[in-house]
Amino acid sequence: MKTLIILHGWQSSKEKWQKVKESLEKSGIKVIVPDLPGFKKETELHAPWTFQEYLDWVKLFIDSQKIQGKFFLLGHSFGGALAAKYAMEEGPRLGKLFLVDAACIRGKKSGRKNALEKMSKVLKIFSAVPGYSYFRRKTYILLGSDYADVEGVLKETYLNVLKEDLTHQLHQIKNPAVIIWGEKDKATPLKRAREINEKISGSRLIVMPGVGHSPHIEAPEILSKYISENL
Repeated sequence: MKTLIILHGWQSSKEKWQKVKESLEKSGIKVIVPDLPGFKKETELHAPWTFQEYLDWVKLFIDSQKIQGKFFLLGHSFGGALAAKYAMEEGPRLGKLFLVDAACIRGKKSGRKNALEKMSKVLKIFSAVPGYSYFRRKTYILLGSDYADVEGVLKETYLNVLKEDLTHQLHQIKNPAVIIWGEKDKATPLKRAREINEKISGSRLIVMPGVGHSPHIEAPEILSKYISENL
């Protein structure tokens, strides 16, 4: 039986991948989706983590599964960066790598990111106003951000994670790689998918028309089909 491990994105959870998991399991694929630390009460971080600490956690988790032979690894968004880095360091263990709207390339700040930073500074002025947290969260959602709406330890962790840009390392990936991307992705634009496709030799790019940054939620059946066809 083929085994696929899925690493979810920032502030996400294994539950968000349930439909994809169920669909793939119908095809006889064993699917394992761990909860990355920090995004649930039971996995709360008590000190800021770095990208390397997340990667070390992923390695330990995979080792704990005692998988016989090669397995497949899929990462979405932040999880995609972790999956890519894992492939660089543990490539011989993998059968194939799947990168779904992966945050591997940080690049220069976009106009959207600059707007988010300015909005963050403006919102702080109203921090003492009742209902501030609710209003702040809604504002970030409207701006399409799943990263900026964090505070305390998680915010420091996010800032640490942002420092990891894999642009000049992606060529190290030697595994067969499938890059699946939402055409309408605003968080990690389609141009990033093309850059990743160019840097990973022999990789295949699949674009999902009309889909944004979260194909596992927007079009789980279609995403599952692309995954199963390429396992």
